[in-house]
Amino acid sequence: MQIKTERLTITTFSPDMAQTVYENSQDDDTRRFVPDEVYDSVEEARETIEFLISRYDSEDGPFVYPIITNDGGKNIGYVQLCKLEDVAWEIGYHITKGFTGKGYATEAVKAFLSVMAQKLNLNEVYGICLAVNLASVRVLEKCGFTQIYQGLGNYQGKEAQIIKAIWKKYN
Repeated sequence: MQIKTERLTITTFSPDMAQTVYENSQDDDTRRFVPDEVYDSVEEARETIEFLISRYDSEDGPFVYPIITNDGGKNIGYVQLCKLEDVAWEIGYHITKGFTGKGYATEAVKAFLSVMAQKLNLNEVYGICLAVNLASVRVLEKCGFTQIYQGLGNYQGKEAQIIKAIWKKYN
């Protein structure tokens, strides 16, 4: 897969991305908002990449793709679709520090959602984030998600204040 936008390319992982994936996993926002995606070593990042590559041809994912800048080819994060339940899907995304606040997440999510909804024949996708992650809440809003819940919920295996939103193909 390769999705090109004005500033970004969403593409498939390759094992040679392990160093960058490891480095991206070390920033404070990753530790705070997606702690299960912090890697202890380059080798651990490589093993994860190999697993994610193995899922690209599956029907149930997870479908995780790196986000690369078009002006310099830097890996600045990822966008993903993961199954919530047997029939529900959740969007996920993360942009590494230094590249946040520039609209990259919104650009990537819009492009990715459009392609993946068609590829997987999805009519709706959920977005779930910590309520304190205001940047992520704004990305969901800008991408056409409608908030359907705010309150206590499971996030990364812990109870926390979350926001749950839904995107519908025919909004």
